[in-house]
Amino acid sequence: MAKKQPKSPIKKPTPKPTRTARKGTKGATLLAMLQKSEGASISEMMQATGWLSHSIRGFMAGSLKKQGKHVVSLVPEDGARRYRLGDTQ
Repeated sequence: MAKKQPKSPIKKPTPKPTRTARKGTKGATLLAMLQKSEGASISEMMQATGWLSHSIRGFMAGSLKKQGKHVVSLVPEDGARRYRLGDTQ
């Protein structure tokens, strides 16, 4: 009869490194714009990056979410919607 192998010690999963945008990229440009207290509008972000609006929304919903960042949508009194980084949930 074969002997049972002793169980290996429990290994803790290694934490994944937090993702951040590389310096000088369009993602880093958007991240800097969203970190300002007044935030940025979609049109401002489009001018800064050359991206279309759906690409910017996708970046905010996808890449920033993977980085653990939370985007807040604001509508000031002038009626132009602005986005900025909020508190993480």
